[in-house]
Amino acid sequence: REDGRVTSASVQQLIEQISCVNKAKMIDHVGGVEEGAYEIYNCVEKIIKQDILGCEMTDLEGKDLGNKEDSTAPEEEVFGDVLWDAHDEREQMEAFQQASNSTCELGFEKYFGRLNDLVAAPAPIPPLLVSGGPGSGKSLLLSKWIQLQQKHSPNTLILYHFVGRPMSTSSESALIIKRLTLKLMQHSWLVSPLTFDPAKLLEEFPRWLEKLSARHQGSIIIIIDSIDQIQQAEKHMKWLIDPLPVNVRVIVSVNVETCPQAWRLWPTLHLDPLNSRDVKSLISAECNSANVKLTKEQEKKLERHCRSATTCNALYVTLLGKTIACVGNTGNIDEILQQCCQCQDTVSLYRLVLRSIQESLQSDKEKGLLREILCVIGVSHNGVSESELMELYPELTSAVLASLLHSLHKMCLLTYGCGLLKFQHLQAWEMVKLEYMEAGENVISAYRQKLVEYFTMQLSQDRVTWRSADELPWLFQQQGDKQKLHKCLLNLFVSQNLYKRGHFAELLSYWQLVGKDKSSMAAEYFDSLKEYEKSSEGEESMICLADLYETLGRFLKDLGLLSQAVAPLQRSLEIRETALDPDHPRVAQSLHQLAGVYVQWKKFGNAEQLYKQALEISENAYGAEHPRVARELDALATLYQKQNKYEQAEQLRKKSFKIRQKAARQKGSLCGFALLRQRALQLEELTLGKDTPDNARTLNELGVLYYLQNNLETAELFLKRSLEMRERVLGSDHPDCAQSLNNLAALYNEKKHYDKAEELYEKALDIRRRALAPDHPSLAYTVKHLAVLYKKMGKLDKAVPLYELAVEIRQKSFGPKHPSVATALVNLAVLYCQMKKQIEALPLYERALKIYEDSFGQMHPRVGETLKNLAVLSYERGDFEKAAELYKRAMEIKEAETLLIGGKATSRHSSSGDTFSLKSALSPNALLEHGQR
Repeated sequence: REDGRVTSASVQQLIEQISCVNKAKMIDHVGGVEEGAYEIYNCVEKIIKQDILGCEMTDLEGKDLGNKEDSTAPEEEVFGDVLWDAHDEREQMEAFQQASNSTCELGFEKYFGRLNDLVAAPAPIPPLLVSGGPGSGKSLLLSKWIQLQQKHSPNTLILYHFVGRPMSTSSESALIIKRLTLKLMQHSWLVSPLTFDPAKLLEEFPRWLEKLSARHQGSIIIIIDSIDQIQQAEKHMKWLIDPLPVNVRVIVSVNVETCPQAWRLWPTLHLDPLNSRDVKSLISAECNSANVKLTKEQEKKLERHCRSATTCNALYVTLLGKTIACVGNTGNIDEILQQCCQCQDTVSLYRLVLRSIQESLQSDKEKGLLREILCVIGVSHNGVSESELMELYPELTSAVLASLLHSLHKMCLLTYGCGLLKFQHLQAWEMVKLEYMEAGENVISAYRQKLVEYFTMQLSQDRVTWRSADELPWLFQQQGDKQKLHKCLLNLFVSQNLYKRGHFAELLSYWQLVGKDKSSMAAEYFDSLKEYEKSSEGEESMICLADLYETLGRFLKDLGLLSQAVAPLQRSLEIRETALDPDHPRVAQSLHQLAGVYVQWKKFGNAEQLYKQALEISENAYGAEHPRVARELDALATLYQKQNKYEQAEQLRKKSFKIRQKAARQKGSLCGFALLRQRALQLEELTLGKDTPDNARTLNELGVLYYLQNNLETAELFLKRSLEMRERVLGSDHPDCAQSLNNLAALYNEKKHYDKAEELYEKALDIRRRALAPDHPSLAYTVKHLAVLYKKMGKLDKAVPLYELAVEIRQKSFGPKHPSVATALVNLAVLYCQMKKQIEALPLYERALKIYEDSFGQMHPRVGETLKNLAVLSYERGDFEKAAELYKRAMEIKEAETLLIGGKATSRHSSSGDTFSLKSALSPNALLEHGQR
């Protein structure tokens, strides 16, 4: 279609045909073929990521959509201050799906009965050991049993963890324990501080298990597959030998050869070798799928071969069936049978499979690429993606890569996990080492160096992704290059990435390897940050700097370095108040983190004041029933409990619980929420007809949801559709239309289409002014965002009346002496200063100062900031004595604050932090730009 009009009768006919198919997706495109293909690619990618896989979700803003606050960190809304890695969780879900993929159950019924008996047995009972040789089907058995339990015992909470290759992220004990604890917390709705210190985490896990199991109505089953692959499993899984809570059962699987000696006394379920019937069934299933028929003689030969301990396990027989099926119709089955019968274990059979793939390749170049792909995947930490392989080997075409991966995946050598290629079984990697790396460590080191160079190049291009952070420090650790590891850790974005994803233990282990204790590590990070700050200019850069300071503060808090944690958290707060707005949700985040340090420091008075400020900002920004408000209520409740104020604590907990309960009902489920909402929309359309206010609301919520996921194109489609439907159903002057206009304006603002955003905000404001009360929060919301937009566009004259209206609204909502009114007054004063109207600005600053002093006391940081702005104003009017006096008072507040936090946090507003220079400190650029609010 061009400009919304159909270009031909055939296109019209196509649209009519597909419009009645609710799963069809129409892509509207006019232009070149390559452009069209790119559009389709993007569309399919989004469908796969969001609808089929189900994205990690943030909370839905049901009403208005403003700044995309913390859309990268949804975990804090679910787990308080605990850092949650959605990637690690997705990896576990995929591992479970892959383990349970086989349709053949190999006579597992007899084992299911034994596992059921364990669950029903009276407590106390030690863990059950599921043992067997490599490839005997332990993962398959456990995953199939989990599916049965989920189906037949819905009240049973099953927590599983599938350990991948040794040395991979999935085998790190601290991450496993943290993940299990968080899953328990999620199901019990308990939000409490959780230590990040690996030693303490392992030590405290039994207490968490006891505490959280008491809150769960029903049994809890913890399943850890391949637990013996965890490094120093006996040391790090000591909790297994402690008596378990009454309603908790634990099942772990191990290889017979590597099971720790102390665990061998536990009740054991040993997987027997496959009997001849199961062998025949597995091979027949593979052959039938390829339409290959075996003669009776061939079947007997296979049956005789699969009788030894190493040839009658599930993996060996599956691989054998695939090898025969693959040759099948094109080759000599007797010949391949003869070759297979010479392979007496899974590793040698894998070698045969690899050689058959090599023979199928057309050139030595392709064989060389096959070797490179397998070796580079093998030496990586967690696997390698297809795009990374294409960048590592420019001569590798997508056609050759697709063909190679198809063969390797089909023959159980490689699999996918979170978009990364990795070995499907440990024996496949063992075979690759024997086949390609007989020279030993030198060859492995060369491939690691190739990956090091690739990810180092990414860092030099300022591309710090989770992949760089996962691979590069680990590769330096494996290479034993402490100097480069140290340099890599001082890349603030690498460390931030690891920490924010909860990989605290990993980060700590790297620092221990380079020989740094906690204090020297803290000092080095702080120095790096101060150096980085020198080059930070502009709003975006300052916001990024604030995030880095916050990460450092939280990291130091988790290390127990409380006095050192305060300075970076305070700096983060200052930057956010200046670069964003004192009422911005990220300011609440800074206040919350700073309060957390004071709680641990037992400075409860300071903590309470900060938590209350964070609560007020969150309520104003999100509304009183948002999960972020619940987080602040929980924090205050915990604080009151520590002070034995049990009645106040209980009231806040009840209020928080109601918010979380409502949010959980509204949200349904964290994963796949977008898909559920789309299905709900289809059902609503079928039952109610297309145009209804409810459907329009659902479309608006979907638009907001995709906006928060940074999927702006899809968000725009839903928001436009919602607006159009509301205008048809409710009329263009309805307040719901204003909501849709407001949301679309915020989206265009995000895309930097400021003219479009301005037009829509103005329409929304016009509707809300006529339809809503003068102090309505939605009116205040539109006023604020349109005012900020005018200011951004340089339309200061148009911004003034809106900033004045913001002051009026806050006065009506909170009363004339509320701190929020003072903030609005400061915003208006800053605007007047930018317009060179200092006379109008002066009384506004003075009134704001009085409100701040009455509300917070004369030594509060906000009082200090306002004094500095007044000092600038006095200086510009030529009243130098008054300027010096005001600035001196501001510095006294700053010094008192520095003493309070126990460190020398220098101010950006003066060159030294304790000296005063009229020329540098009181230039308008030095103060007004950074002290705008």
